[in-house]
Amino acid sequence: MEIYDLYDADRVPLNRTAVRGKGVPENCYHIVIHICIFSSSGEMLIQKRQKGKANWPDFWDLSVGGTVSAGERSGEGAERELHEELGLDLPLRNMRPYLTIHYETGFDDVYVLTHDVAVSDLTLQQEEVQEAKWATLAEIESLLDAGQFVPYRKEFIRLLFALRSGRGTCRKER
Repeated sequence: MEIYDLYDADRVPLNRTAVRGKGVPENCYHIVIHICIFSSSGEMLIQKRQKGKANWPDFWDLSVGGTVSAGERSGEGAERELHEELGLDLPLRNMRPYLTIHYETGFDDVYVLTHDVAVSDLTLQQEEVQEAKWATLAEIESLLDAGQFVPYRKEFIRLLFALRSGRGTCRKER
């Protein structure tokens, strides 16, 4: 059973928790994370979700995703999920997310990083991930078009590829 902390609309802790799968109480929100790992050549590491997953089974997805557990901060949850799903131990607990997306029941903190790793060196979590591979933007868009990737907006995927070169909304030209 996964338990997570609840927050108000301004992300102030409410000192309350909820159980995953039981729904988020009205006027309460929780934190999820996504991690997008890019290679130095510009490909994104993507994972294929297991067939038994409740949401988007057998679909390709971003590198890592999950819920931040009760008592964790966003970066700590990101580190834990990264280790659980792919077997990678990278320092994320003091890293700010590149962006936070507000959705109906929470905050989605998105981490973007560059890390070259061979897919064969990953330790995939059997319950969550059936395979992983490196993919270009064009390959991910093709998977989206074919209905084989979690149906993120293409603009979101393009933004992730744009953010791999740096934080913020401006290019570093000066």
